[in-house]
Amino acid sequence: MLSEMRIQGLGVIDDATLELDPGLTVLTGETGAGKTMVVTGLTLLGGGRAESSRVSAGARRAVVEGRFVASPGARELAEEVAADTDEDGTLIAARTVSADGRSRAHLGGRSVPVGVLGRLAETQLAVHGQNEQLRLLRGTDQRALLDRFAGDAVAGPLAQYRTVRETWLGVIAELAERRDNARRLAQEADMLRHGLAEIDAADPQPGEDRDLVAQARRMTEADDLRTAAEGARLALSGSEDGETPGALGLAGRARALAENSGDTALAELGPRLAEASAVLADAAAELTGYLDGLDVDPDRLGEVLARQAELKALTRKYAADTDGVLEWAAQARERLAGLDTSDEALAELAARRDELATELAGHAARVSAARTEAAGRLAEATTAELAGLAMRDARLEVGVAPRPASDAGPSLVVDGRECHAGSGGVDEVELRLVPHAGASPQPLHKGASGGELSRVMLALEVALAGSDPVPTMVFDEVDAGVGGRAAVEIGRRLAKLAASHQVIVVTHLPQVAAYADRHLVVQKASAEGSTRSAVRRLDDTERTAELARMLAGMDDTDTGRAHAEELLAAATTHREADRRPGAAPADLAEARSRRAGGAGRARAARTGHAGEGSGRSRRTPRVKAG
Repeated sequence: MLSEMRIQGLGVIDDATLELDPGLTVLTGETGAGKTMVVTGLTLLGGGRAESSRVSAGARRAVVEGRFVASPGARELAEEVAADTDEDGTLIAARTVSADGRSRAHLGGRSVPVGVLGRLAETQLAVHGQNEQLRLLRGTDQRALLDRFAGDAVAGPLAQYRTVRETWLGVIAELAERRDNARRLAQEADMLRHGLAEIDAADPQPGEDRDLVAQARRMTEADDLRTAAEGARLALSGSEDGETPGALGLAGRARALAENSGDTALAELGPRLAEASAVLADAAAELTGYLDGLDVDPDRLGEVLARQAELKALTRKYAADTDGVLEWAAQARERLAGLDTSDEALAELAARRDELATELAGHAARVSAARTEAAGRLAEATTAELAGLAMRDARLEVGVAPRPASDAGPSLVVDGRECHAGSGGVDEVELRLVPHAGASPQPLHKGASGGELSRVMLALEVALAGSDPVPTMVFDEVDAGVGGRAAVEIGRRLAKLAASHQVIVVTHLPQVAAYADRHLVVQKASAEGSTRSAVRRLDDTERTAELARMLAGMDDTDTGRAHAEELLAAATTHREADRRPGAAPADLAEARSRRAGGAGRARAARTGHAGEGSGRSRRTPRVKAG
């Protein structure tokens, strides 16, 4: 859930902070006040495209920050990118767009790629606007919507389908390569065999070239090495005639002096000096052994140099050293195993292809069956919602049919039909609308007006609410092109959706705004030749005035405020009834009747007339919310 949002330097908004709560929040304001900038800010938080034209005139940059009550998926993402959550468990996302068009993203205090914010939005935020309605007209998006509704019933077999499909396509590609490039592959196989034979004949060992270099150096520099080793041994052991004492003898003498001193503290050094003597003796013995093995054998030197030349012939051709030559040989053997172009090998591959195709067709059939079952439920649920959105006779159909095979991609025979085997299965999904009784079903892009498309989208979102894991949903003028009774029902459905999601709505219709749990308004002010806007939360009195303004610009009249109060009263009754477990939705007329007394008393108190005994009557025209 999004608990707070701050916008700086975006469009006409200099600096605004929105405190957001669960339930339904509406955002209203006069045309041009900057309502759309709030949605733009949310889009930026979701990793959307950044445009420098959105930065306020004269500002160096635009900044949008959002504080999310992190879901488990968001917390996993934060851990992945080493982002920090606050002590209260919230996660702060930020997006900066500079005036020169550069964009930066931050999550939990860490600089991250913009794509990370996109991944965060997948778990936290869904923005629905005019572009969303346009996407709803595309077949691939309609299929994705149905899969979202179906949930695991489609996701499980679809994942299996995709895994098998990847293997199947790999076998098809390999078979085609072997058949179409038999001559080239045969030449490549001969080259690999020749190289492997040459390497096997030389039989290089890991690190052998380095060992040979060390041996050759030792043999060619034997005189210098002997001088150094003899000097070291002399320093340890001393000369044979005893004229030059060595470290070993001196250490022994030191030990004897310490142990025979008669002083306890000095005698305690004896064991340590004994250890030193032992170490020196071992070193002297090793130096003797080194000198014994340093004799130069001319034949052995020749063998070493010849072996070096043999290995250099391999390293010139295949790799920089013997380890690389051995790695090349391993890769060559693996590649050679896949270059068999014999009839037997091709037949084996073809059999494997057909086996995978049969398995893939089974997964595709299960995906199609799950989609078909879910399509019926989605159509039924959406149609029921349309009836409540002033489209009583409208009906939504969700068609699932195999996509015919084409030259554009791989094909697969499923249930006797040759179908296009795409990454999403073999199905085409099409949403068709029957707008009224007697009409024939038409695809959405042909059969739905702008207002009808808005209502269809909302009906789908309400139907999908139970299967949608995204906690926050944003609607940008989803009520475009509608009014009257349809506007009331859109507000009612948004309030219903807000029972399970946080819903933020930008609207220009009072019938929709009346259903909100809280009301934010964007207000603009002009000063020094520029226009700037701010966002603030309305209390009950201010909300009444704002609804009156939205109704007919009558916020400064008693009549306008009375109409706004009536609309609020009816919407409140509807909202409470719809959210009550097991309760049937209240009718608008019943809500009006129950609230009429309260609205009348409020008007009387405001105008100074207590009621019928005031000696003056006043008739107030009633506004039909529907």
